[in-house]
Amino acid sequence: MSSLTNLTSKTTNYDNPWIFNDKPFTSEDIQHFVGFVYCIESLIDGKLYIGRKYFYNKRKVKGATRRKKSESDWQKYYGSSETLKELVKTHGKENFRRVIMSLHTTEGDCNYEEVRQQFINNVLEDDRFLNENINGKWHRKPKHIIDGRVINENYRI
Repeated sequence: MSSLTNLTSKTTNYDNPWIFNDKPFTSEDIQHFVGFVYCIESLIDGKLYIGRKYFYNKRKVKGATRRKKSESDWQKYYGSSETLKELVKTHGKENFRRVIMSLHTTEGDCNYEEVRQQFINNVLEDDRFLNENINGKWHRKPKHIIDGRVINENYRI
């Protein structure tokens, strides 16, 4: 895994830039990467959101036989969560910190790492997180279901 401490971030040309290794991340830093896993943090209440974003869109242009690759809206992106987007709209972009947790060379690896980080960080059961689902398959459980679990305390892997 490369450390990428030598990214040549130039001046950012967008508001509230994504941060990677304590430096603003720009289009020049994309290099061979296709996407990233990120965490957005509210500077007001510490709420967090973990997600992923691709650097490029692939669209088929009418009449063309090949798909056209263009840079996505990653610089302006604040997640797919309606709750998070409403908070950003209410409190302003400057009250949110956007951190790139990892960069990926394949979409599959990017997707895997997003889900892995969401499970590792227990985003569906930790109230610090705004995530409402993982991969559209697993959703937040009501408190009475979580409280009703009985765990075998004598067995650990």
